[in-house]
Amino acid sequence: MEKGNRSTVTKFFLSGLTDQPELQLPLFLLFLGIYLLTVLGNLGTIILILLSSHLKTPMYFFLSSLSFIDLCQSTVITPKMLMIFLMAKNDISYTECIIQLYFFVIFVVSECYVLAAMAYDRYVAICNPLLYSIIMSQHKCLSLVLGVYIIGIVCASVHVGCIFRVDFCKSDFIDHYFCDLISILHLSCSNVFVNESMILIFSVINTILPNLTILSSYVFIIISILRIKSTEGRAKAFSTCSSHISVVAVFYGSAAVMYLNPSSSSPMGEGKVSSVFYTIIVPMLNPMIYSLRNKDIKIALKKLIGKKLLF
Repeated sequence: MEKGNRSTVTKFFLSGLTDQPELQLPLFLLFLGIYLLTVLGNLGTIILILLSSHLKTPMYFFLSSLSFIDLCQSTVITPKMLMIFLMAKNDISYTECIIQLYFFVIFVVSECYVLAAMAYDRYVAICNPLLYSIIMSQHKCLSLVLGVYIIGIVCASVHVGCIFRVDFCKSDFIDHYFCDLISILHLSCSNVFVNESMILIFSVINTILPNLTILSSYVFIIISILRIKSTEGRAKAFSTCSSHISVVAVFYGSAAVMYLNPSSSSPMGEGKVSSVFYTIIVPMLNPMIYSLRNKDIKIALKKLIGKKLLF
């Protein structure tokens, strides 16, 4: 490619997870199973919450939003990965790559903020139970979720907008299994200072604000729980937060492994494995964590399928 030929870039080639032919079919079957579990778990959670009258609370409204985000995030990434495994079709058009990147950023950023909204919901429920229905009104919940998606769309639009100013002339080979922002910028022969600045700015904002909300919420929650005299009361209060704490730990823990490892000591192969965890495995785990640890969901599921001895 010649410098400045951005308009002639029609496709990229993804390296995938492995170039070993004998692993393609086993990995295809593995990730197909993971994707089917992800769709079943998250779509099932959404349907269950929609159909169960006693799950019409802010907590489960945010949970359905989380399930929708996880479902969409996995769908943006996994089908293309499966095509690479099954058909060895590792090319992706420039337009498809940008679209994949755009929606991936939307849903990753949205997940950060919906987890923060869920932490705020638990804070209000435990620290201000008498005012819970007033503070977490339907209008407030809708506004929070709408804000979550607006932030995701703004971040994705800025990043993709900055990509359009970049010329690609070094290579058309993306050393990843999807169109990751950093991997795309590695192919540029333009000055990417603006792109890197936007990545840094939004990364700091999208890390500090959600985490500060989550941490401050749980500080007040822990203080409130410690003030409860009965052991049973403490256990009940903590149980309403345990699933959310688990999801937050899994999401941020897996992302930290990917982004906080020094690049010099972390081969790209390890980076791919880490990113697989938070882009594909986490969306599968979230509905399992909530369904296995949540009595309300178990009861709703029993009622829905009419089997009292299901669990």
